[in-house]
Amino acid sequence: MSEDRDMAADTRAEQRRTELYDLRVVVDRIEGRSVCGLRPGDHFDLTCSSRISLPEGRHFCLYALSAVLPLLPAAQRAVAAGDWLATDNEVACPDPEERLIMRIERTGTASIPTEELT
Repeated sequence: MSEDRDMAADTRAEQRRTELYDLRVVVDRIEGRSVCGLRPGDHFDLTCSSRISLPEGRHFCLYALSAVLPLLPAAQRAVAAGDWLATDNEVACPDPEERLIMRIERTGTASIPTEELT
């Protein structure tokens, strides 16, 4: 009987999945003096919970990246309609001279086995 319970627990564990959004962070605009080499339209993608990728031959500024990174785990999850993350998707680079504004876009969803997440 305990073997049946163990098998049922294993089956439930295999079925638990977490739905996360894949994201794209896009340079929406630069309102100041561009010094980092980014241009409007430059972007990176966040997929499969934690994989960041850039278009070949492009880069993304470390300081702009540091501004948006703390928001990405929350943006990957479904939120209530009234939550500010459901409507506010712009992030500013911390460089006051540059005033680079990025936009977080949801591009798809990933269903990931919960035990594969930390």
